[in-house]
Amino acid sequence: MNLHRVVIDGEHLTVQQAVAVARGNGQVRLAPVAKKRMGRSWAWVERALRERAVVYGVTTGFGAFQNVSIAPEKLRELQRNMIMSHCAGVGDPLSEEGVRAMMLLRANALAKGFSGIRVSTVERLLEMLNKRVHPVIPAQGSVGASGDLAPLSHMAAVLIGEGVAVYRGKRLNGARAMKAAGIRPVVLEAKEGIALNNGTQAMTAIGVLALHDAEQLAAIADIAAAMTLEAVKGKSTPFAALVHSTRPHVGQAVSARNIRSMIRGSELVDRVDDDTRESVQDSYSIRCAPQVHGASRDAMTYGRKVLETEMNSATDNPLIFPDKSVAYSAGNFHGQPVGLALDFLGLAVAELGDISERRTAKILDKHHSYGLPAFLASDGGVQSGLMIAQYTAAALVSENKVLMHPASGDSIPTSASQEDHVSMGTISARHARNIIDNVQRIIAIEILCAAQGLEYRSQRPGVGTRQALAAVRKLVRPLRGDRSLTEDIEKVTSLIRSGGLANALR
Repeated sequence: MNLHRVVIDGEHLTVQQAVAVARGNGQVRLAPVAKKRMGRSWAWVERALRERAVVYGVTTGFGAFQNVSIAPEKLRELQRNMIMSHCAGVGDPLSEEGVRAMMLLRANALAKGFSGIRVSTVERLLEMLNKRVHPVIPAQGSVGASGDLAPLSHMAAVLIGEGVAVYRGKRLNGARAMKAAGIRPVVLEAKEGIALNNGTQAMTAIGVLALHDAEQLAAIADIAAAMTLEAVKGKSTPFAALVHSTRPHVGQAVSARNIRSMIRGSELVDRVDDDTRESVQDSYSIRCAPQVHGASRDAMTYGRKVLETEMNSATDNPLIFPDKSVAYSAGNFHGQPVGLALDFLGLAVAELGDISERRTAKILDKHHSYGLPAFLASDGGVQSGLMIAQYTAAALVSENKVLMHPASGDSIPTSASQEDHVSMGTISARHARNIIDNVQRIIAIEILCAAQGLEYRSQRPGVGTRQALAAVRKLVRPLRGDRSLTEDIEKVTSLIRSGGLANALR
């Protein structure tokens, strides 16, 4: 798979490709088969216009204005107004990578050929993506049906030479950004405005990037658990393959296998000659790590299935079926499948942070860490060691408890109750993203504490744990006396986000 040259056809876009385009410099173009399908659906629109057919959003108004017929000479104005009037987003802008993913996913949905849009219009959108003209898209303002109207409208506004964009680090109005990049703005024809802003691509774009990071974080959580297990001289039996064969959840088995791989060859686990051991069983946060991490992994598997389906779906309205010579007004723009999946993803990742913070507390508590000094301070009392790092983890865990409230369980009617049930899926996506950011730091704190705990042990850690410890020590020196911990936490967080720490498992 060439991640630097992505060809989209509306059917086969992957999470890996989407992440590569969003975070890299991959070039994207339409597949020939997609152009043919799109050409057929645009020809149907042209025929409907000639025949003065009544088609929602093509020859009528939108939402509560669905029964208002539009005169032929005002159809271009209708589509432009559709975009400009829906540019009502507020708040901080979406990240550059989120905007890039959104542009890619919208183009891919249009490539399916059910949207009644010209090939040239979608190619112009991809030209913006390839030349890195990034619309400024406020993060708030979508209720998730009819899809992500406000975010997608802010995207489409730049395409028509309006709105605001960032090009080569400069924030410019849409017309100037397009001119600087050598791209001619589009004059929208009938159906094209509603084709561009009716869809679930904001929530799905945020969700796809969040899913990718969550899956990576699940592996890091296993690494952190293994490091803590060794730092407190825990027992290996809870991770035995025989144990997990009796309860064959896929994610659970993967997490247990990862931890076994990390501690292979360890001189720290199962030390029966260690007179500091007082218990025959470790705390739940340690010995139940595979069960908790595994449940989160399985939730991510569900999320991936939903998001990969959504990435390759037609989600606007009306949908045009040129082979049947019909246009159907329906509800594929409703974000409920994505909203539910992303609420579930947020909960799953929050649990990785919840159990991680408890393991951090065990390492720092001298009554549970089997010989380690209180708070890992070499001169306790004079020094506080890593005490306050756990406070930070606890604060982030508490914040996640608010963020994990399911946004998709809410609905507020819009458009004079024509749109009387909405998904709030974009809020679900943003919350999942925020939870992941928090958990990356929570687990970074556990890794920081486990690494310090291992500094006090004379025995040799497992092969994977040694690699993880070495990766941390390249960035963060051992704690020999009290110092500001913020930079240390952020360095380990960056190591997690870059994927560098995952090499310990590979």
